[in-house]
Amino acid sequence: MDWGSLQAVLGGVNKHSTSIGKIWLTVLFIFRIMILVVAAERVWGDEQQDFVCNTLQPGCRNVCYDHFFPISHIRLWALQLIFVSTPALLVAMHVAYTRHEKKRRFRNGEKIDIEELKNEKIHIRGPLWWTYTSSIFFRIVFEAVFMYVFYYMYDGYQMPRLVKCDAWPCPNTVDCFVSRPTEKTTFTIFMLAVSGICMMLNLAELCYLVIKICMKEPRKTTVLK
Repeated sequence: MDWGSLQAVLGGVNKHSTSIGKIWLTVLFIFRIMILVVAAERVWGDEQQDFVCNTLQPGCRNVCYDHFFPISHIRLWALQLIFVSTPALLVAMHVAYTRHEKKRRFRNGEKIDIEELKNEKIHIRGPLWWTYTSSIFFRIVFEAVFMYVFYYMYDGYQMPRLVKCDAWPCPNTVDCFVSRPTEKTTFTIFMLAVSGICMMLNLAELCYLVIKICMKEPRKTTVLK
């Protein structure tokens, strides 16, 4: 997976984010994407190959592995990161649309500095405020949903050392042993903890934007009076 392209797109969004949003993006890339690419993929690289069962029945090991691990942790984390990052693309599209409108007005004769337009930071207000806060809300929802999916799909967050399987075509109840259970449990808890931190940052940023807009409204009312 080409995470560099995602970083390039989100890096453009980072320019127009709040300070909390910039911290969230830093945590996302350093403690989630880099950990996933550099370390976690190597730990789970032998997942199916080293899933050993005490039977030689053809197909039993594959069926048991599919029963207890229907989706690889790595692929589910990658899917989670894609879903969590996608709402930020709405902000990037909104910013691109705003700049396109300004360029169109420039072509129609309005005086606009093109170089200044390229480097201009677009403030989070008006329609962009709704787009930005909506993206944060969906990020929180996706984080919560995937944390629940992890818990439901793997029956908790701890990787078992031994699982017992009696699925067909196993001749009887067989014992299957998971490779590196302690290391995988550590990585799982770490990734979920960072996911929780990202949720806290998203909630803090959402509260900050709501409070900021609520404080501006009374000021506008006072000016009008």
